[in-house]
Amino acid sequence: MPNQDWIERTRRALWHPCTQMKQLERLPPLPIARGEGAWLIDYDGRRYLDAISSWWVNLFGHAEPRIRAAIAAQMEQIEHVILAGCTHAPVVELSERLAQLTGLGHAFYGSDGASAVEIALKMSHHYWRNCGRPEKTGFVSLIHGYHGETLGALSVTDIALFKDTYAPLLRPTHQALSPDARQARDGETPAAVARRAAADLEDYLAAHADTTAALIIEPLVQGAAGMVMYDPLYLRLARQICDRHRVHLIADEIAVGFGRTGTLFACEQAPGARQVADIADFLCLSKGITGGFLPLACVLTRDDIYAAFYDEATARGFLHSHSYTGNPLACRAALTVLDIFEQDAVLAANHAKAQRLTEWLAPLAGHPRVAHFRHRGMIWAFDVIDAPADFALEFHRQALQRGVLVRPIGATVYFMPPYVIDEAQMRLLAEVTLDLLDRLPG
Repeated sequence: MPNQDWIERTRRALWHPCTQMKQLERLPPLPIARGEGAWLIDYDGRRYLDAISSWWVNLFGHAEPRIRAAIAAQMEQIEHVILAGCTHAPVVELSERLAQLTGLGHAFYGSDGASAVEIALKMSHHYWRNCGRPEKTGFVSLIHGYHGETLGALSVTDIALFKDTYAPLLRPTHQALSPDARQARDGETPAAVARRAAADLEDYLAAHADTTAALIIEPLVQGAAGMVMYDPLYLRLARQICDRHRVHLIADEIAVGFGRTGTLFACEQAPGARQVADIADFLCLSKGITGGFLPLACVLTRDDIYAAFYDEATARGFLHSHSYTGNPLACRAALTVLDIFEQDAVLAANHAKAQRLTEWLAPLAGHPRVAHFRHRGMIWAFDVIDAPADFALEFHRQALQRGVLVRPIGATVYFMPPYVIDEAQMRLLAEVTLDLLDRLPG
């Protein structure tokens, strides 16, 4: 069936996420028939470079054969079983490996990033309640932070476009100063910006720690804010501040985990940190955890937090669930993702690829329309100085015509390609981006 038929059927039957449906009259959805490595292929046979890893989930390319084979093999054993009162090998093995990698124990599973955030927020509040501090119900996040769109996650999100409509449904939270390196004053280094933001957090918690349960942050990169990047020093300072004021630190690594920032987990880059447990009380994971094959989320926490729920009284337990918690197929995919990281020395390979793509994108740093060209790990971004109101939509549309799938965030163009991107694909991405900057009106 050709593209146009699928487009018409989509318009009649489907409500797309994060989309003003009327805009599809101007820019129809892209009908995808299959994937192959870093490529998406439509029903008419056209190929598109997936420069955003299909909403940041695809790590090793579409249809990766090892993950596909692992899921198929697991289907021959058990496809799903209730995790309340049952257990199975994939979920146990995955929990053990994640604990070893992070230093955090007792994994709790969900379905997606927002559900992981909901779990962490509820766990933090419930911990303090079980410890005789029921007044600690408040949460702090960063200005322009994003943590999901369910009600709890949206309460700690600070993106007005997503949040304002639902404000009457949300709990009030506090937003602390972001350590966004772009906010540097004259002569100020990114580390100095981090210290200034940390001082703002310190001031707030000094006055409100008695009613605050946790700080939640996106380590190193605030994604939906426009790929805001900041100095790792902030992670260490935030940890110290939370320790002083007895406040939990929730690391939302849903987008930045599994190698995106150059280390397996972003928290590992904090000065002096050996593992995630040196920084975070809770770690939220999703997106890349299954390599883009199946939905899965995980929250890991400290053993002492787990111990506060361990009791004869049912009400002191963490009574949160959903039907597909710890799905065996998804857990087996996640285990295979961890295998691939080890077998292919992915982090080292990514470091070399990141250097090459940064070289291809180097002309952007000096382009007259570009501000704040930035890069961390396998994420690149820049801001377009004179971007008109429809810039994101038009850049997306014209890039598709050139065989590249990108979705700018407002005036920010970013790239989060699969780790299998090769030299020819890097060149295509750089050439299309530079050409569009020169051609699109300001």
